[in-house]
Amino acid sequence: MGYAEVYKAAQDNPEAFWLEQAQAIDWVKAPEQALFDKGADLYEWYADSLVNGCYNAVDRHVLNGRAAQAAIIHDSPITGTKETITFAQLQTRVAALAGALVAQGVTSGDRVIIYMPMVPEAVEAMLACARIGAVHSVVFGGFAANELAVRIDDCTPKAIIAASCGLEPNRVVHYKPLLDGAIDMAQHKPDACIILQRAQAPCDMVEGRDVEWEAAKALGTPAECVAVAGNHPAYILYTSGTTGAPKGVVRHTAGHLVALNWTMKNIYNVDPGDVFWAASDVGWVVGHSYIAYGPLIAGNTTVVFEGKPVGTPDAGTFWRVISEHNVRSFFTAPTAIRAVKREDPKGLEVAKYDLTCLRALYLAGERADPDTIIWAQNVLGKPVYDHWWQTETGYTIAGNPAGLEALPVKIGSPTVPMPGYNVQILDEAGHRVGPDTLGAIAIKLPLPPGTLPTLWNAEDRFRKSYLSHFPGYYETGDAGMIDADGYLYIMARTDDVINVAGHRLSTGAMEEVLAGHPDVAECAVIGVNDALKGQAPMGFVCLTKGVDRPHAEIEAECVKRIRDQIGPVAAFKLALVVDRLPKTRSGKILRATMVKIADGETFKLPATIDDPAILDEIRAALQTIGYAKV
Repeated sequence: MGYAEVYKAAQDNPEAFWLEQAQAIDWVKAPEQALFDKGADLYEWYADSLVNGCYNAVDRHVLNGRAAQAAIIHDSPITGTKETITFAQLQTRVAALAGALVAQGVTSGDRVIIYMPMVPEAVEAMLACARIGAVHSVVFGGFAANELAVRIDDCTPKAIIAASCGLEPNRVVHYKPLLDGAIDMAQHKPDACIILQRAQAPCDMVEGRDVEWEAAKALGTPAECVAVAGNHPAYILYTSGTTGAPKGVVRHTAGHLVALNWTMKNIYNVDPGDVFWAASDVGWVVGHSYIAYGPLIAGNTTVVFEGKPVGTPDAGTFWRVISEHNVRSFFTAPTAIRAVKREDPKGLEVAKYDLTCLRALYLAGERADPDTIIWAQNVLGKPVYDHWWQTETGYTIAGNPAGLEALPVKIGSPTVPMPGYNVQILDEAGHRVGPDTLGAIAIKLPLPPGTLPTLWNAEDRFRKSYLSHFPGYYETGDAGMIDADGYLYIMARTDDVINVAGHRLSTGAMEEVLAGHPDVAECAVIGVNDALKGQAPMGFVCLTKGVDRPHAEIEAECVKRIRDQIGPVAAFKLALVVDRLPKTRSGKILRATMVKIADGETFKLPATIDDPAILDEIRAALQTIGYAKV
């Protein structure tokens, strides 16, 4: 069956389709029913089943002939170390850590916060929780103490698993003082903290609460897998909310096992035994789905990488890892590829490595601008597949199902909806619009397995955030269009569709035009308040390394490009060259924060910001051109 047949089968009879996909998972009690309608637009999948996530990711492979296969390859150019852990070794290590949690009083349903850098122990911690039915909540290592405290109070963990430090290219980030500060601030106090002491910066321990990693294992006995209901939460993952309060996305166990397993072959085109690499962090949803769970569930080897796309040590580090570890499919964010392109615009680093093992590059996390895709295609000589999804969905909403049927790539589109996702474009009144018409991207309910059923302890907020605007639909918060061939185009966040003198314009379309300028490595377009037109677009561009021309000249060329390719209707008159753009640690550009700076409004510092100093640079750049509102 090709894509069209599979998609239709999931649409016509989701019950039969998803029960069939469930047969690839090992069950304690197999589901007899796939979808459970809870009423009032709430749904659950496989709620009548019993299953264990760790068993499916680890133990079954040990029993079925993969004991000696590499499960995790850890590659840390920052420390200069590499380690390979087989499935048998992983089973032993995870069972021991799960036993350590049990010895600290953690039982099925208890929450455990994980605050770790990119080391194998971070994945082991997640699997150890899954092994005993504990609900993990990974918080990005190095997150500020107050933000960690908010998460501690929201999910009330029985225990916290942390490391003494994390490592950046030029500095050590001391995690333990941040953790101690967060626990001091939080109303809720964990019973115990299990601490991985890293040689680069060992930490002080709090007597009676903190237990060192190996000592904690010695206190317990290796734990067996505990069966949980299919609708038992596997984890809570906090995503930034528009109110500033984090939203705890819940992931049910059975649905995420079935869905992630399906994606590994059908989307990423890897077979059991193949090496898969997602260059992300365990703190993000990509790290959950495609470092920790997806590859291991499907019997793949997963790469845990502690480094950066550039600077550890150079712009060739991605290509070295792919070549050295025989990576078949590589998944990263467009911003990472843009960073490599900026440092190595001619792709000279690629030539140093044998990349014949690589089948394709997958991009997600931000819109993949055509210029970046074309550059990557040219220097790699491989297919480059953009795909679109969200923390809330846990895996691809729209993509190119390369392992099922590689569809023609249309640059600028993440291709087509995946089985189970009935994606529609709606106007403000909730009516479907025709092809090539910009509107709100919504997904007709129910969402497929593996997607969020609710928010942690916040059902009302779940409804308000996702279900209330378009009854019967999940509101994605993204704007875009679908063409006559059914290809989806993501143009901007709904908030980034700006209204210029009555014309609704996509900032994403303008960014595509700016990114096509030969000297522009990266860009962002925002809509700022304008007394005459309501909103006006403003562009920020970062230049490719080695460009040495007057900035005013490049800025004038950028303005002309928008006028020529989008038209005078855009009223685009202000382009500004800057050294860098403010981003989250996962690479998303903080456009909403940039708008507030440009409009002279107060704002809350985003919890996920990579480097707050960049905000001052943006403000200073606006001041140099005499922008009045700053």
